[in-house]
Amino acid sequence: MPVEVKVLGFAALLQALHFFLVAILVNRQLGIQYTGGPRDTPKEIQGISGRIFRAHNNHFEALILFSIAVIVVTLAQASSPLTEACAWLYLISRILYVPAYASGIFMLRSMIWGIGYLATIVMLVAALF
Repeated sequence: MPVEVKVLGFAALLQALHFFLVAILVNRQLGIQYTGGPRDTPKEIQGISGRIFRAHNNHFEALILFSIAVIVVTLAQASSPLTEACAWLYLISRILYVPAYASGIFMLRSMIWGIGYLATIVMLVAALF
């Protein structure tokens, strides 16, 4: 199995872990009566719970582009030490993104997000050219 595909699997497991973390935090904040019901009246998730929820959604967005990059690298048989390093860099950035977002430290999450995004773009460019 190409390293990039393996890292994609780890990224999917990270997304599942995010989901469980979000579920626990949101249930604690909004209560199971609300989260287990029809949610007809929207409630805002705030504080760290809200940040973790937004980080979770952001990972879905990032995971789409990363998945495309992995598919292109794999189908083009363009795996290289560069694309492998970029895949690991993407995963590490996504792992660090959650605590960075939760901390609320100015620009930290944006810088970490940028590293993962750039790693994904480099993977695509390396595979295509």
